[in-house]
Amino acid sequence: MILQTIIPLVNWGMGTALIIVFGVVCVALVILVVNMINSDKKKKKD
Repeated sequence: MILQTIIPLVNWGMGTALIIVFGVVCVALVILVVNMINSDKKKKKD
């Protein structure tokens, strides 16, 4: 009886989607920072 009330509280689909979105945002931010660092190095050499 207790397990039947606990199981519906977990929504694995939404949790997985949020983790994927969070991962994509983190990867995008890392790529953005790396691009900014590389563009700064090119400007300083000139």
